[in-house]
Amino acid sequence: MSAAKSFDVIVVGAGSVGAPTALFLAQEGIRTLVIDKFASPGQGSNKEAIGGLRATHSDPAKIRICLRSLEIFGSWEERHGRSLEWRKGGYSFAAYTEREEATLKDLLVAQQRFGLNIHWLDKKQLLDVIPDLNPDGLIGGTYSPDDGHASPLLAANAFYDEATRAGAEFRFRENVTGLVIEGGRVRGVKTDEGEYGAEVVIDAAGPWGAEVARLAGLDVPVRPDSHEGAVTEPVARFLEPMVVDIHPTDTSANYYFYQHATGQIIFCITPQPSIWGFDTRETSAFLPMVARRMVRIMPRLKNLRVRRTWRGLYPMTPDGAPLVGWAREVEGFLLAVGMCGQGFMIGPGLGEMLAHLVKGNLSAKDREILELLSPYREFKGMEKLK
Repeated sequence: MSAAKSFDVIVVGAGSVGAPTALFLAQEGIRTLVIDKFASPGQGSNKEAIGGLRATHSDPAKIRICLRSLEIFGSWEERHGRSLEWRKGGYSFAAYTEREEATLKDLLVAQQRFGLNIHWLDKKQLLDVIPDLNPDGLIGGTYSPDDGHASPLLAANAFYDEATRAGAEFRFRENVTGLVIEGGRVRGVKTDEGEYGAEVVIDAAGPWGAEVARLAGLDVPVRPDSHEGAVTEPVARFLEPMVVDIHPTDTSANYYFYQHATGQIIFCITPQPSIWGFDTRETSAFLPMVARRMVRIMPRLKNLRVRRTWRGLYPMTPDGAPLVGWAREVEGFLLAVGMCGQGFMIGPGLGEMLAHLVKGNLSAKDREILELLSPYREFKGMEKLK
């Protein structure tokens, strides 16, 4: 490339955050380039996501962002004539101990205050919604009917197609090797294929977000840990909500499963302790561990055959919330990293807000969210429903 081609904004990463961000930037008339090392959109951690979409969090910033994401997913087919396999099946966090009951009921207060349609159901009410739950020891649980699920790969490609239609450009199979920084501000990006100019660079590189930030001289507290998931054969529909069991054991913090629109049961487990690093090789321990837990809470699952397992990366932060905002050290460098395995549900709402931030037309609600997600905040505690 003999001379740098210039854009208004360069987004590093074409996944759960980068692809929708490109769409909303382009719709604002902002000349946008997205650079990704993979061959097509959504080929990093996005394709390992199991597809859950919820606003049911304990963190108010994530609640607000994901409420917007649900609106975007829920109206996508009507607005664009394209299915994302969106299904509003809801989420349910089941409680089999008094500890879980107390945790979920405490969280309800804040969740309802921020506008979530979520309620506590006693044992009988919860079994009316999910008849196949094991009734032995069941106390009850929360139920949020407006949550749901969709296809991560269909969504990534849909955001990509709409972004290109709106004018965004994408460069695949290119590795970002450096940033062009002059006088303390970003002027562009260097890749193994050439150089591109821009006054704004957005780091939306998922598990590799800390590596991109280091190119700007920043040490951001984002590191990936790996989680395994699986999918079964398809069966006739019997389950609507995503079922989440937050009861911790020596080997796992929680697990969750749901029935996809096409009939398969898709499930994932949160290992305990965390498995840090970039290793995405499946393990022999995962399936026996999660199968025992799932059959215990829903005995009907015992005869299902598993078709495939995989392992993906969750880019974690110290408190379980994303790092979003302008870097103080390098003007024009914008962080959108550390989605903690929830980039698929956070991405669309966050992408829209990032476009507002670049454009300079933030709402009061946007400003409140950004303050909570500031990369320079003091990290306290951990998000309860990570």
